[in-house]
Amino acid sequence: MFAIAFPNIDPVIFAVGPFAIRWYALAYVAGLFGGLWYMRRLVQKPPALMTPEHVDDFFLWAMLGVILGGRLGYVLFYKPAEYFADPITILQTWNGGMSFHGGLLGVILAIMLFARKYKIEQWYISDGVACVMPIGLCFGRIANFINGELWGRVAPDLPWAMVFPSGGDIPRHPSQLYQAFLEGPVLFGIIWLLSRNEGIRRKPGILTGVFLIGYGAFRIADEFFREPDAHIGFLAMGFTMGQLLSVPMVLFGIYCIWRAHNAARKA
Repeated sequence: MFAIAFPNIDPVIFAVGPFAIRWYALAYVAGLFGGLWYMRRLVQKPPALMTPEHVDDFFLWAMLGVILGGRLGYVLFYKPAEYFADPITILQTWNGGMSFHGGLLGVILAIMLFARKYKIEQWYISDGVACVMPIGLCFGRIANFINGELWGRVAPDLPWAMVFPSGGDIPRHPSQLYQAFLEGPVLFGIIWLLSRNEGIRRKPGILTGVFLIGYGAFRIADEFFREPDAHIGFLAMGFTMGQLLSVPMVLFGIYCIWRAHNAARKA
C-alpha cells in the first residue's frame, strides 16, 4: 500500500516552562483577527448599518461565543457521559475538544445579545459574520491536520492517502485538508462573490443562509471521507454525528434566504 508520509509537525510551536503556544490556539487567534479585519472592511460598504468600532466591540462577544459555545457543544454533543462524570475536565481545553456546531450556536447567541444592546439589525450582523467564518474554519482544519486528529477513513488505494500517527498503520483520507479547502477558500469565494452585490447586501439574511447551506452541504459530503468519532461511530442509517448536526443548518439556511426575500417584498 502506497501512502504519503505525514509531515508530523510538532503541535507545540514553542514552550517556555509550563507555558506553550500551540498551532491549534494560533489557528483560533488567526481566524478571529482575520475575521475582525475583513468585517471592518465589509461594514463600510452600503448599507453600512455598523461602524468599524461596532465590529471591534462585537469581536469580544463573538470570541466568547466561539470558545464557550464550541467547548460546551463538544461536551454535550460528543462526550456528555465522560465529562459529566468528571466535570473539572470540561475546563481542560488544552486537551482538545471543540465543536463547530456548538461554537456556531454561541456566536448566534452573541449576535442576538449584541444586536439588542446596540439596536442593530441582527441579520445584518449575522451576514457579516457569515462572510468571515470561512477564514477561521480554514485555519481550524489546518490545525486539525497538524495535530494529526480527525483523520479520514481507510483508503489503501488512494494516491494521496496518509498514515496518521494516531490512526494506525493504515493509509487514510486526509479529510482535514478536504474540509479546509471546501469550508475555507471555496465557501469564502462563493460568499465573497455574492457580497459584492449591493442588492444582496440590502437583503439581510441571504448571506447567512448561503453560509449555512454551504457549510452544511460541504460538511455532510466530507463526512463520507472522515472517520467518525470512535466513541460514537455511525448512527442511524449509517450517518455520522457531524452529518446529523448539519442537516438542520441546511434547512435553517433555506429559511434564512426565504425570510430575507419575503421581508424585501413587504418593505
